[in-house]
Amino acid sequence: MKKLITLTLAAALSLSLAACSTGENSSSQSSTADAADTTIRVGASPSPHAEILEAVQDQLADKGYTLEIVEFTDYVMPNTALSEGDLDANFFQHTPFLNDYNANNNGDLAVACKVHFEPMGIYSDKITEISSLPDGAKVGIPNDATNEARALNLLEAQGLIKLEEGVGLAATPLDIAENPKNLEFVELEAAQLPRNLSEFDIAVINGNYAIDAGILDKVIANESSDSASAQEYANVLAVRAGNLDSDAIKALIEVLNSDETRTFIEENYKNQFIPAF
Repeated sequence: MKKLITLTLAAALSLSLAACSTGENSSSQSSTADAADTTIRVGASPSPHAEILEAVQDQLADKGYTLEIVEFTDYVMPNTALSEGDLDANFFQHTPFLNDYNANNNGDLAVACKVHFEPMGIYSDKITEISSLPDGAKVGIPNDATNEARALNLLEAQGLIKLEEGVGLAATPLDIAENPKNLEFVELEAAQLPRNLSEFDIAVINGNYAIDAGILDKVIANESSDSASAQEYANVLAVRAGNLDSDAIKALIEVLNSDETRTFIEENYKNQFIPAF
């Protein structure tokens, strides 16, 4: 009888422990699922994108979300990772780049919001103002279609050339209708222009490359915040099209386009990066 009671108690204890274990596992799994639902994984290039995301983490936490920032140093993997579901969003590109990715990869990535604009500038270590540019000056411009068109539009805005009517952001050197100073244009890979600035009278350089090269003090003109380039090439938060209306993405949009974020960009980047909202 004692042996039977012992076995009965052991069986009851085993069932009790099993029930507790099941409850604990269920609770743990539920907790993990809840954490996943409130964590937003965003891929970004280090500067200024990851820095801006770091600045909004507290704002997002107040809305009940944890922001996980995944840094990338190339322009291919962030869109691939987003498309494959490894990220909830990414922040490193402008709309034309995004559209090009979708067209070439049958993608469905969409713009969730604009955040900031990185103006292209005219730089020189020989002159300090546009009016001092001599006739026949050597001008360095990017050799890729997107940045070359922006450079030519900036030179036109500064009165140095005149482009054919209507070419806009599709401009190439062949579209230069007037070149009163007989400027000599030299095309070079965009990232190489800061390193070769001394070879030119002026060079038109992307803001991020100028920052990396430490030549911001040599800028003599920038794209304006109300230019066509500012609208077209604003850096955006990108998501999969099906997630545009998710609560998490709406919360992320709200903090990225907040007054606090505007102040952060204006105070930390001194007109090199300009809010686009």
